[in-house]
Order: sequence, then structure tokens, then C-alpha cells
Amino acid sequence: MSTPSPETIATALAQGFAYTRRVPVLRRPDEYGLAYEDITFPSQDGTPLEGWFIPADSDKLVIANHPMPCNRYGYPGHLPQYATPFADFEINFLPDYKNLHDAGYNVLAYDLRNHGRSGAANGGLVGIGLLEYRDVIGSVRYGRERLGVDNSRIALLSRCLGANSTIVAMSKHPEEFDGVRALVAVQPVSLRALAETALAQVPGGIGLLETELKNLTGFDLDELSPLDFAKDVTVPTLIAQVHHDSSTRPEDVQGIYDNLATADKRLHWIEGTTRRFDGYNYFPENPEQMIGWFTSHLV
Repeated sequence: MSTPSPETIATALAQGFAYTRRVPVLRRPDEYGLAYEDITFPSQDGTPLEGWFIPADSDKLVIANHPMPCNRYGYPGHLPQYATPFADFEINFLPDYKNLHDAGYNVLAYDLRNHGRSGAANGGLVGIGLLEYRDVIGSVRYGRERLGVDNSRIALLSRCLGANSTIVAMSKHPEEFDGVRALVAVQPVSLRALAETALAQVPGGIGLLETELKNLTGFDLDELSPLDFAKDVTVPTLIAQVHHDSSTRPEDVQGIYDNLATADKRLHWIEGTTRRFDGYNYFPENPEQMIGWFTSHLV
């Protein structure tokens, strides 16, 4: 079998970055004893978004934003048709929602555009946060109206694409987040770090990918990063990242963390694995630090 050419490898990677595969919303909150409501609401630009509202006996709300290529439930990598070299195991966010609910938080979990059951937008393109930030704004607006609260009762749990989208949203429209009390950001990432790691052994691969990605999306590779936007984030922020993530490099997330404008911040390195997707199961299995961050800021 012949080895794929650098052009073939770079083109396939660019396609994978530019478009996402929808996966099923495989689990529901009632599997964990949680009452919930199926909801729909508009993004800032009108894209219809679908999700769950999980009520609690309080006025405090956590809004959950998921990674690519997941949805509000997680990722069914344990099923052969969805298994990838990055995730041949299940990512399940339902324990996150159970833990948050039991700690007294209402939970809003939804699918970003072009993911899960939410609407298609932008020709199916993924903007690594530059398009999806509008969905985060829509979710905050919905949460405020649904509970009849101001931002002081709201926090966000945002992972990878969701984390990038949240950081971009806070930079572009700070007025929408004025008073938000806390953010937990799991594995925000610059696309260059992912691309250079993936193409490290492909001669000329990064240049080929930059060209192909630009032709597909109109975005330059270095635009697709939360790094510069982080300097406008004033919300208290806990970042968690697999330290020895084989898909990227630690200095990328360290740079994002260092750029955060808030002085109230913490960086937690997840040890004991090199698999990036293990980071998405970390707080569902080890909720104490996440719950503690929210509890200490939403008083």
C-alpha cells in the first residue's frame, strides 16, 4: 500500500478542521435521574439551536458549551462507526450535568451550530470559535430570560471549540457577559498547535494545509486561535488541560492562560494521560475542582 502524499494528508486534515461530522445525541439526562426539558432558542445571528434545560431549586445557572466534534451529550467513540484514533471510547458529559445539578445549579446544555441537532449555518463551516461565538451569546441571552436573572447568577463550562467560542464572544461583545461570575474552560486551543503537531512528520505539510484551509474557509490559520481574544477576558477563569496532550503542545494553552486579563485565574494540568479526549472526561469523573470554582464565585 502506497504512502499518502503530503498534499493528500494536508488536504484531508484541512477538510477535518473546516467541517465537522454530526454525531447522535446518544444519552439523555433522565438516564441519570434528571428531569429536563428539550429546548430551542436562537443564536445571536438567528441560527436555531437545540438543547436541554435541567432545572434545579435555585437561581444559579451553568451553561455548557461542547467540543468539536461532540454535542451536548458527548461523543460516541465507543461505537465502531464513530471511533477515531483520537477517541475510540465514549465521552459522556451527563455526569457533569448530574454533578452540577446536585450542587444546586440549573444547567443549560446545547448543541453548537453544525453539531448535534442544531441548525446548519455558514455553509457547514466550523470557525473554531470565530462563527460559533454567536451561539454562546444566544445561550446567555436565553438563560437570563429563562430564569429572569442577571449575569451575576450565570457561569459557563466551555470545552475546546466551546471554550474558544466563549473567549471570542467575551472579547467581541463584552456587554453580553458583564457580571458573569465564572468560567471553566477545558482545553482551549490554537489550530496552529494542532496542525503543526499533526503534520510534524509531513514535509511541507503546514504550508500545504494553510493554503487549503484558506481556500476552504477564507480564514488564515493564525486567526483560528483564542490567544489574542483572551486579553479581553475579565471573568474569573479556571483552565484545565491534558499536560502531555499528544495532539498539541502545553505552551499553547499556557499562552492562552497567560493572556487572560483576569487576575482571578487558575491553570490545572491533567496528568497521567497523553490522550486529549481524556481531558473531556476529567471533570465528569473528578468534579471537585470544577464545582469548587463555581461555588466560590457564585455566592
